[in-house]
Amino acid sequence: MSTRRALLAAGGALAAAAAARPAAAQGMAPPFHPSSRLPDPAFEVMDPRFSRYRIATAAVERVATGLNWAEGPAWFGDHRAVLFSDVPNNRIMRWDEESGRLSTFRRPSSYSNGNARDRQGRLLTCEHATRRVTRTEYDGTVTVLADRYEGRPLNSPNDIICRSDGSIWFTDPAFGPNPHEAMAAPEMPGRVYRIDPAEPERRLTLVADDVRGPNGLCFSPDERTLYVVEARATPNRLMLRFEVSADGRSLGAKATHFDAGSGTPDGMRADADGNLWCGWGMSEALDGVAVFAPDGKQIGMIRLPERCANLVFAGANRNRLVMTATRSVYALYVNARGAPLG
Repeated sequence: MSTRRALLAAGGALAAAAAARPAAAQGMAPPFHPSSRLPDPAFEVMDPRFSRYRIATAAVERVATGLNWAEGPAWFGDHRAVLFSDVPNNRIMRWDEESGRLSTFRRPSSYSNGNARDRQGRLLTCEHATRRVTRTEYDGTVTVLADRYEGRPLNSPNDIICRSDGSIWFTDPAFGPNPHEAMAAPEMPGRVYRIDPAEPERRLTLVADDVRGPNGLCFSPDERTLYVVEARATPNRLMLRFEVSADGRSLGAKATHFDAGSGTPDGMRADADGNLWCGWGMSEALDGVAVFAPDGKQIGMIRLPERCANLVFAGANRNRLVMTATRSVYALYVNARGAPLG
């Protein structure tokens, strides 16, 4: 075989091998074909209680792509926009609901992950590279809310929420260094913290130190329960629940809300009825959003072609579920309304 023919043959073999690899492994989003049937079969009812949340004329849409591990969406209703992190690309992105335009809100973002809004409408962000939690003020300046606990640097703040009393709660897992995020080695175990803006110097308190790899978190609509994903539980990952004290400053003992089995729960939000909508994945059979009733039973699934990391209820009626997945962002109208700031 001539050298040229050998090179062509080798090139053809490489192309075939690349085509055989999953698109995500090649740095691309997998193919997405909107459903031509309604109701969308991606909305899977596993319990009759989930049927009421399906809108027969709604289908899953891919509204943005070209990302690299999209995470931490936060809805800004006054701007009709979702801000979310594109973690390895070191940027916070903005998706405008009205125009569908995708733009860069901040770069570099210190490899941000979780985002939320506080009760004054300001952006709260978990930053990996700087190992801190920040607030973006109205004029665009950035205020550091927490970067150390008892003199030691935080690990890598991951997900964040704000309670009605203005307190800010976030997870700080000890997942270890990640080269593209410039993360340093963790110095403390994974924990859940609370920031009280009313206290001098925004006092940081430890509220849970017995969670193995705390990840996504959210409150129930009445804020009497805190849910936390335990991402390093063995043999299976867990969704935990804690009773919140009457004064909203501490937590009771933890209990298992759901055993994830072979799945990987991540970020989550509650709807006004108390159901939990949780980013899910680990295989094609599991990728999407898993939905749980307040009693802890899984009642439904929204199937996506990529693993979903996090989600937020967006739109004028807070019933447009915006889901940040591996390479893309998806959206679906549902007959559920997100809990306040959920």
